[in-house]
This record gives sequence, structure tokens and C-alpha cells, in this order.
Amino acid sequence: MTTGPDDGRPTRQHWRWAALAAMASYIDAGSIVAAAAGLPLWESYLGLGSTTVGLLAAFSSNAISAAVGALIGGRLGDLFGRKRIYAWDLLVFAFGIAWIVFAVNLPMLFVGYVIVGLAVGADLPTSLALVAEFSPGRSRGRLLGLAQFAWTLGPMLTLLLAFVLAPLGLLGIRIVFAHLAVVAVVTWFLRRGIVESARWTEAAGADAVAASRLRDLLTPRYRNALLFTGSVYLLWNIAAGTNGAFLPYILQRAGAVDQATSVALQSLNSAVTMLAVVFLFMPLSDSRHRRPVFVVGALLQVVALGAFVLFPVGVGVAAVNVVLFGVGAACAGESFYKLWSQEMFPTMLRGTAQGLTFAVSRIALGFWSMLVPAMVTSSFGVAGMSAVMMAMLVLFGVIGAVFMPDSAGRSLDQLHGGERTDPQRI
Repeated sequence: MTTGPDDGRPTRQHWRWAALAAMASYIDAGSIVAAAAGLPLWESYLGLGSTTVGLLAAFSSNAISAAVGALIGGRLGDLFGRKRIYAWDLLVFAFGIAWIVFAVNLPMLFVGYVIVGLAVGADLPTSLALVAEFSPGRSRGRLLGLAQFAWTLGPMLTLLLAFVLAPLGLLGIRIVFAHLAVVAVVTWFLRRGIVESARWTEAAGADAVAASRLRDLLTPRYRNALLFTGSVYLLWNIAAGTNGAFLPYILQRAGAVDQATSVALQSLNSAVTMLAVVFLFMPLSDSRHRRPVFVVGALLQVVALGAFVLFPVGVGVAAVNVVLFGVGAACAGESFYKLWSQEMFPTMLRGTAQGLTFAVSRIALGFWSMLVPAMVTSSFGVAGMSAVMMAMLVLFGVIGAVFMPDSAGRSLDQLHGGERTDPQRI
């Protein structure tokens, strides 16, 4: 599918393909929160210590394994095409889920977490690049917003399922993971009808390797774009990743909140974020209102973490945190990172660039995740950890607001001077 000068409205085919591509975000976020909901249960079942819990979280789809997958998948997607990556990685994901579902010891669980992370990491850069490359310029934010919608729908449905199955204990968590495997296989089947990106095919020409030169990322324009997208995602993802992977753990260990209530609170976060994506980000992301939407979103997230700094952990404080953080994350966070990562790089480097920034951020989150259980149970506590994350979000908000690109509503050809233009001459 191709588009004209990107002034057209999205068709049903655009929406359908965008929805299928967005399912990468569904299974990514769903696997993160399924792991989060299951951490206390796996800890008890396998007799894990806080260090081991931190390592599991660090190598899950929330962090290091997804980082490695994105780094590899993004680069391969630029070299060999989007379709070759997203056509098969969901089957790898389902295979990894099976290891988790049937895990009876730590090695099985660890292997499953790593395989799942590699698969979702590889899918995200290629799927998002595909959506950007067939989207009309004036609707790119709306179509890419489906990925963020799926990124919140996945946790909400996953956590609601975990809430319903909470009385079953660890068996319930196994069923929760199994549902993600079913979603992945169905999505793989439906994706078979999606064709290769026409923009990639044209830009690749006869020699995709020559057209996708890594050294072009070192030119001032793309180096600055890497620094911008990488820094905003790194700073934001520490806070968001901690909330996503550890909120039930934090509530149960520091606030004496039971399993069902902690899962319900995280479900509320997903529901609020999803509504904010639909009613705020998707309608406004392609307009001149990008900057104020981003600033308000960043401020809400800072205030959300402030609740944990100022007050003891409990159900009421957690509810304030998840509502404010949910709205804020929809307006300023991964949604804009995904959008800017498509707009600021040319076709033949789009997956590579996003894979690189995604990898750096998730690896950093992985090392941070190793420390979270120890911080929660130490004298530093949730308040000290939240204060550090607040400072990160303040810096994130400043960088995003000051250096935000003027790209709303402009076609990819307009942003990059035509796909055939040598990046060093732009």
C-alpha cells in the first residue's frame, strides 16, 4: 500500500494493518504485567530471594532481553525488510510463553522470560516502522496511537484475567501467560496478508545493505535525533518500567496490600492510560497542540510519583499514583517516543535507530530492576526510589518540551527531503 502526499484520511485497510502491527505492543506490555503480577507467586513457589527476583525482572520482556531483541530485529528489518521479521517472531514468542506456562524450576522460568523478551523486542521496531511508512502524514499519530492503545489494552486485559484467577494462585498466572500465546498465534495468522512496506522496497533499491549505512547515523542530524529520542525514552522508561513490572510487588511488600487488590490497581492504571490515549493523544498528536499535551503529561507523572515520596504506601496513595501516571503516560511517554522515532529517521535507518535507543533504555532499566526489590525492602524504601525517579521525569519533561521536533502533520517525504536523498546531504 502506498499513499499520496500524505494528506489523505486513513482507510479501513490502514486501520486494519495498524491494528495488527500494534499487537506487538499488546503482547509486549501484557507479558510485562503478567510477569509483574506473578513475581510474588514465583518468589514463594520457587523460594527466590530479592536478588533473583531482580534478575528475573531485569532479563524479562521489560528490560534486557527485549533490548537485545530490538537491537537485532530493528537492524534486520532495515536490511531485509519489515515482513521477514514480523512474520515469524510471534511464533518465537509463543514458544517462549510455553516455557513459562510449564515452568517447574528457575532455569525454565528464566529461559521463558528471555525468549519472550527477545521476540517482542524484535517485533516492535519493525511493526512501528511499517505503520509509519503506510500512514498518511496527517494521521500518523492516530495510527501509531493504536500501538499505545494496544500497549494499555494488553496490561488491562491481562491484569483483569489475573485478578479473576487470583484465587487459583500460581495456576492462575500460568493461564494468564497462556492467553498471550493464543493472542500471538492468532495475530501471526492474520498478519500473513500484510505485504512488505512499499517505502522500504523503494528505498532499499537493489542493495539494501548499501542503502542502510550505519555511519549515516553519525551525521549531525541523525546523531542529534538519536540523543533526543534515546534520552527521553531512557528517562521516562525507568519510572514507567518500574510501575509496570513492580507495582504489585511494591504494594504487597511495602504496603501489605493483597494480591487481588494490587493487580486491580494496576488494571486501573491501564484503563486510565487507554482512555487518555484515545481521547487525548490520538486526536491531538497530529496537531499544533503536541507541546502543551506533552508538558501537562510530564507534570502529571511527576506529581504521581510525588504521592509515593510524601505518603506511606497504601491503596489510596497507589490509586492516586496510577490515575495521574496513567493520564500522564498517555500524553507524554512511550507514545511520543514511538512517534518521534518514526519521524526523525529515514526509512533505511528507522528500525536500526529505534532498536538502538530502545535497547539502551531497556538495558538501563534492566540494571535498575536488579536493584528495585532491594530498594523496596531497605531503609531507602519506596519514597527514596520514587524521589530519584521524580528527578528523572523532570529532566525528561524539560528535554522533551525544549527539543521537540516540528513534525506534526508532515509527510515522511517532507521530513526527509524524499526517501532517495542521501542522509549526508540533508
